[in-house]
Amino acid sequence: MDISAKLTEEFNLRPDHVQNILKLLEEGNTIPFIARYRKEMTGAIDDQVLRALNDRYEYLKNIEKRKGEVAKAITEQEKMTDEIQAAIDAAQTMTEIEDIYRPFKQKKKTRASVAIEKGLQPLADLILAQACKPYVEAEKYVDEEKGVSSAEDAIAGAKDIIAEIISDNAELRKKLRGLFEKHGEMQVKLVKDDEKGTYAMYADYSELVPEIKNHRILAINRGEKEECLRAKIYFDDTIAKRVCTVKYIKNKSEEECAKLIEEAAADGYDRLIEPSIQREVRAILTDKAGEQAIKMFEVNLRPLLLQPPVKGKITLGLDPGYRTGCKVAVVDETGKVLDTSVIYPVPPKNDIEGSKKIVKYLIEKHKVDIISIGNGTASKETEIFVADLLKEVDANVSYAVVNEAGASVYSASPLAVEEFPDYDLTLRSAISIARRLQDPLSELIKIDPKSIGVGQYQHDMDKKRLDAVLGGVLEDCVNSVGVDLNTASVSLLKYVAGLNAGIAKNIVSYREQNGKFSERGQLLKVAKLGAKAYEQCAGFLRIPDGKNIMDNTAVHPESYKKAEKLLSLFGYGEEDIKARKLAELPEKVKAYGESKAAEYCGLDVATMNDIIAELVKPGRDIRDSLPQRQLRKDILGIEDLAVGMEVDGVVRNVIDFGAFVDIGVHQDGLVHISEITDKYIRHPSDVLKVGQQVKAVIITLDKAKQRIGLSLKQVKKQAN
Repeated sequence: MDISAKLTEEFNLRPDHVQNILKLLEEGNTIPFIARYRKEMTGAIDDQVLRALNDRYEYLKNIEKRKGEVAKAITEQEKMTDEIQAAIDAAQTMTEIEDIYRPFKQKKKTRASVAIEKGLQPLADLILAQACKPYVEAEKYVDEEKGVSSAEDAIAGAKDIIAEIISDNAELRKKLRGLFEKHGEMQVKLVKDDEKGTYAMYADYSELVPEIKNHRILAINRGEKEECLRAKIYFDDTIAKRVCTVKYIKNKSEEECAKLIEEAAADGYDRLIEPSIQREVRAILTDKAGEQAIKMFEVNLRPLLLQPPVKGKITLGLDPGYRTGCKVAVVDETGKVLDTSVIYPVPPKNDIEGSKKIVKYLIEKHKVDIISIGNGTASKETEIFVADLLKEVDANVSYAVVNEAGASVYSASPLAVEEFPDYDLTLRSAISIARRLQDPLSELIKIDPKSIGVGQYQHDMDKKRLDAVLGGVLEDCVNSVGVDLNTASVSLLKYVAGLNAGIAKNIVSYREQNGKFSERGQLLKVAKLGAKAYEQCAGFLRIPDGKNIMDNTAVHPESYKKAEKLLSLFGYGEEDIKARKLAELPEKVKAYGESKAAEYCGLDVATMNDIIAELVKPGRDIRDSLPQRQLRKDILGIEDLAVGMEVDGVVRNVIDFGAFVDIGVHQDGLVHISEITDKYIRHPSDVLKVGQQVKAVIITLDKAKQRIGLSLKQVKKQAN
């Protein structure tokens, strides 16, 4: 297989770009580095396409490796033929390769292998060739010493061999898999009482395999795992068995042989093929559903991590709780802890006045700008308390509710203990909640992504695959934002391109021993950070007050001289960057001619424009251009809602069948995919993403069950 040509076709890219990408990957370059700093070689494709191409590249390499292993194994058995080699070469999936190898595998003891040991292989071959009178021929194989006491015993053994031969036929298995996938019907039964009603819709459920939605596959799988459901793919066995015999019965006039082949095929299908195809098709469906679930996790995680930070605000974090109280932590603009406390504004103590006194004192003492409330247990009551309190505070203080998913996991982690050894885990959680508002990326990066709560069935996914995808999302987000080299934690640094946890620790150790970095070049003095790692990471690390202003941009050190040449061409210098006097540079370059300017500086046009954007706004944060978080001073309760009411909301989670939207009443509302837009959309993620601000109309409301149905498409209709 020409992997490069296949990738070129599948991704619709230029052949030279694909070849360059594969070469860069094989040389050990990271995806963020390739995406940002080698655009002239890749056609400026983004990091997500690069990552998808890399995944496919690894899969195709593994296929080629396995083809080689299978071909070698068959050749060593001296059974390789041109036909088998051609089949191996044509195989497109691992399943097809394993089907080809199946007849040549060393098998455990089977009914067929026992029959072969009894010397019945020649009889089976003759019956399959329809070249004998089977019962007459079988008499020749009667041998008491071998355990063949009669012609009937010999026939039975021969049929076992034929059943296995048919079962091992790669072409047949592929055809049956296709029939199960295209025409099979998933049938599900409830086999154990389901007290919570989780699997009520699957109590007596059936659906054609090609029509089953991915999230339903995962729900059925989980129900089986919990022993609540039993599922099976049904396909007409009459048709299946006919498919099994068509290839082998060449002469129906040889009725005795034909009948024995039919019987062997039926037995082989029932005993060997059908259970195996069941498992394979279920695995294919699960893999497909798993990939979609992982994709949805990726789609949701990216905007969550890239939520705009609330900068320059002294923040009071509240981790709500009932019996143990509401933990309080005040942090300064940089996230440094200033104060902590515990209040009891909710049941069972209901010490509202005492709690107000403490919070008012902390607001006044530390000049608090904003309050960050975790959205977990007792969040609604705590939010009501804060909204009432702010009416009594003579200061411009607002609040926001943040997703606290994973905060408790972080609080009990070794990392949290290392960061805050003097605080118990409940106060660490309050600190994390405050910091999540200030800089979501820096705080969420410390938490296992599976605990952040923006996916479906993430705990059922293949761990290795999920970790790889989520690790890629974390890496892409961290590098797209950039990292302050002098303040970043090990947790953040380890996701910078070219770095790992060990080198990240060495960077922090170097910083602690030698003071702040004043220039990027000092990174080469860090233990185990060599030239290749420096090349990969340097452009993503920022030094806001360094010697060279370019160290606070995404301009790579390899391009500093070229950037200076570009500036001098238009009469600018370093002082102009610092004074932010380059606003007219883009227009000057266009007037001069982009291609001409790029050639003069030794750059490609795409990289030159990236450099210009960085020089015009040194130290820019891409998150600042995104819609800012909604801050509140008052609250709505579900009792204040009514059908037909228009509300503002923020998308909390996008799933296969819709999206959950936070409308400020503690309980998220659900927008079904049919209520998102009047236009056809393939998936909710086509138009919605986590953190997106929306207007919605309440279309259903069940206050008793705390269920809110929302519509986005009816907002315009209502306005009209």
